[in-house]
Amino acid sequence: VGVEKSGTMSEVFDGYERQYCELSANLSHQCTAASALDGEQKKQKLSEINGGLEDADTLIRKMDLEARSLQPSMKATLLAKLREYKADLNNLKSEVKRIKSANVSVTARDELLELGRVDSLAVSNDQKGRLLMSTERLNQSTDKITNSRKTLLETEEIGASILQDLHQQRQSLLHAHKSLHGVDDNISKSKKILAAMSKRMNRNKWIVGSLMAALVLAIILILYFKLTH
Repeated sequence: VGVEKSGTMSEVFDGYERQYCELSANLSHQCTAASALDGEQKKQKLSEINGGLEDADTLIRKMDLEARSLQPSMKATLLAKLREYKADLNNLKSEVKRIKSANVSVTARDELLELGRVDSLAVSNDQKGRLLMSTERLNQSTDKITNSRKTLLETEEIGASILQDLHQQRQSLLHAHKSLHGVDDNISKSKKILAAMSKRMNRNKWIVGSLMAALVLAIILILYFKLTH
């Protein structure tokens, strides 16, 4: 039964693995296409890629939980394979960040050109200050989103580790239950042996008592015959 269960769960992992490989290849093509785009088209493409990255994260988490629930012999192999997929996903995320940085650089250049035109038109310093403040707020929001994603990934890793510990504790409890069941069987056998010995001792007592009674009766008869004759 254990072999059938492991095989079934391995097939589940294989299904997630196929979905991830297809999604990874698609994201790689989309990154290449996004690099050649500009403006609103690039933003739209990056939005699609971000959605795909979230789906990839979900598949990685599912594969991780599935691998950790298997027997140790299968789990080690699947976790090693999973580390490669995590590295691949990190590379995709780095590529998306690079594309975004390039896009931000172009946007910043456009803003600087616009700022130059504003200067040439003698726009007030207050407007330039608001523009710089907006840029700073945008950078702070990006940093917060990055930190939130990092915290989420760390929380997921902790959750996976807790599930693994719970699985190991469950195996230990099952083993202890089997051991206690074996002790109960031995106690039952011991009780049966002691009961049999007790019955045998009682039977032997009756036999000895009967022999002693017969011996006393024989002695009385012998004495009777000697006294009467």
